[in-house]
Amino acid sequence: MTRPHIEPYCDRHVDFRRLTLPGFPRGMQYKMLSLDPDSGACSLTVRWPAGYSLPPGMSYSEMEVFVLSGTLQIGTRSVGEGHYLWVPAGVALEALATSGGCEMLWFYNFGEPSFVESDADHPQTLRSAMVDISGYDDLSWRSGTRTPAVAPGCFVKILRVDPVSKGYTFLYCMTPNFWQDNISYHDCAEESYHIWGTSHMMQFGYLPTGGYFWRPPYINHGAFSSQLGCLALGRTDSDLFNYFHFNPWSTPGENRDWALQRLANEKPELHEWALSRDGHNHPAGSHAHLPGHTHSDAQGHALKPRKRRSY
Repeated sequence: MTRPHIEPYCDRHVDFRRLTLPGFPRGMQYKMLSLDPDSGACSLTVRWPAGYSLPPGMSYSEMEVFVLSGTLQIGTRSVGEGHYLWVPAGVALEALATSGGCEMLWFYNFGEPSFVESDADHPQTLRSAMVDISGYDDLSWRSGTRTPAVAPGCFVKILRVDPVSKGYTFLYCMTPNFWQDNISYHDCAEESYHIWGTSHMMQFGYLPTGGYFWRPPYINHGAFSSQLGCLALGRTDSDLFNYFHFNPWSTPGENRDWALQRLANEKPELHEWALSRDGHNHPAGSHAHLPGHTHSDAQGHALKPRKRRSY
């Protein structure tokens, strides 16, 4: 991913804009959280006014949807706050609508937002991989999902794990008076949106409700805390490992070298392979291409080349 480092950012400080991309009915509004200028992949806060609807249809890129407020109707059923969808590219969703309006987070992982009206799946998609759950009601909070783990008082719910990249989407909460006094960085890019509450990061200050960051790999963050607690949605683009230390002045390049040295010490053959990849950290063929596209796999990563459009 080539998105720039964005931290801190709060979407409450900007106005919604009209989404005018082809295929989407008029009336949908958005706030851009982050954007890959090369592929068009992006993270958005989306608002649907009362009465807005989408006919049955599919996207050319896998997408994730998380309901922040209001009610979303999917076909004949209604879902509310905390509902989560991971939709492979090419899976035709039932008609979507809202009677009273709703706000959502939308994520397009391998291409720009797209919508094609259709009541049938693309023949090369994998509908069985779709995730359709209530993040608030269907899952229990867990601690210690990563080793080494953060300090006690931070809990997570895993919404989805990508079987290829090992990136994952999750809810996390910090209890009141949570704090951790060390510095951390990761091999993966990570992003977060504050659904409710405020946290504090030593380098970047306060992140309130509506706060957001997109953080590339190897960037120091911490110490961090939350006085009254917070609830947030997080995502990574690969597996997350916590590198903890106490030097806030180390650079991303130095952090990367230390991470590479750890790999050399623990898994020398993997370290040798990583150096041979010329900077590309996924094995060739990890996302098998569908005809005519550079980002696709059996789970429906983007299905068709599209000319980049402005919003």
